[in-house]
Amino acid sequence: MAQKLWDKGRPIDEAVERYTIGRDRELDVLLAKYDALGSMAHIIMLESVNLLGKEELTSLLKELKIIYLSAERGEFIIEAGVEDVHSQIELLLTRKLGETGKKIHSGRSRNDQILLDLKLFTRARIREIAALINELFDTLICRSNMHKDVFMPGYTHLQIAMPSSFGLWFGAYAESLADDLQLLLSAYRICNRNPLGSAAGYGSSFPLNRSMTTSLLGFDSMNYNVIYAQMGRGKMERTVAFAIAGIAATLSKLAFDACLFNSQNFGFIKIPDAYTTGSSIMPHKKNPDVFELTRAKCNKLQALPQQIMLIINNLPSGYFRDLQIIKEVFLPSFDELKDCLTMTTQMMKEVKVNENILDDNRYTPIFSVEEVNNLVLEGMPFRDAYKKVSLDIEAGNFRPDKNIRHTHEGSTGNLCNDEIVALERQVFDSFNFDKVIDAERKLLSQA
Repeated sequence: MAQKLWDKGRPIDEAVERYTIGRDRELDVLLAKYDALGSMAHIIMLESVNLLGKEELTSLLKELKIIYLSAERGEFIIEAGVEDVHSQIELLLTRKLGETGKKIHSGRSRNDQILLDLKLFTRARIREIAALINELFDTLICRSNMHKDVFMPGYTHLQIAMPSSFGLWFGAYAESLADDLQLLLSAYRICNRNPLGSAAGYGSSFPLNRSMTTSLLGFDSMNYNVIYAQMGRGKMERTVAFAIAGIAATLSKLAFDACLFNSQNFGFIKIPDAYTTGSSIMPHKKNPDVFELTRAKCNKLQALPQQIMLIINNLPSGYFRDLQIIKEVFLPSFDELKDCLTMTTQMMKEVKVNENILDDNRYTPIFSVEEVNNLVLEGMPFRDAYKKVSLDIEAGNFRPDKNIRHTHEGSTGNLCNDEIVALERQVFDSFNFDKVIDAERKLLSQA
């Protein structure tokens, strides 16, 4: 039985149908539990404004919860001939409840329905991403504290520059994630606003209570202007994509560092064998494929904002079918990023650190700035000290003091890891995920 909410009984060209539906059946399965959850809030509101009877509400809530749980178990399917998740859920309700099932769409359009589904889906995925960032952050801070006194060369232009440490290296990526989390929080704030009730973008003549659905679904607020609510389609995804790209950029840079430092020419770290692969011809090879794939996947994710931008950048206000294509690049991006975060966390927990790097005399020149500064502290003008050390290096007479004594904030001797942890915790707590979890739990308990 074909089911299309807009069907007026006219024959449909199969090629056109296949082209216009695209990957919606496949991708909409990901939205099914959120469509059911949003519908539960919507019908509770409809009953409150006398557009549904109490008994109708009770029976609809019961069936929607069954659909929600089915989707959560991965059992929900969109049948052949059914256009999308909205049509499938309404079909299931109509089969079980007859005419009552047809009443669920009052005061709603597929436009605000998909907007709501996407926002509920996205905020749930952001919660998962934030938790994984938090785990990787904790791992990096732990490794930073563990190896805070293990020194390594720092580089500029890929040439040895000044003394660094594993405390600094691990901690740098932890602080980078704290900033990435801040951007994700901003994206979450834009996502966590209720579009339901905007209908096709111009509201409804029904006396809808949009504040009620906003509260029931745990949103921070609603998208007040109904036209803007529709304009938010694509904008929300693009904004979240920028946050995803920021996280991916941090992981990609970390992966590149790890590949470089793991190579025999550096030998700063050793990646456990489980995360490497061999060569079909060279018996000695242990290739850092997991980090290389992480780098590639994250570089691909950094293109996500541009893909979305190019789909939406020349559209005026109102709804256009172009927006459907965003789902194809946006929805799968979360699982890809989650995989990268999970794998990076595992590798960072197990990577082994070389504690004797600076015993190699090739790194002796990195102490030149230390020597210049020591001479300045003894009273020599900086330019004279710089020239003296330079000439000593050229003559082969440079014999530095390798006891490094940096004390300022954020240096090898004062990592400020406690401050970085406090910053990250403040950002993470600002998401206030418990509010959403409690709202969804209460909504489901009404069925």
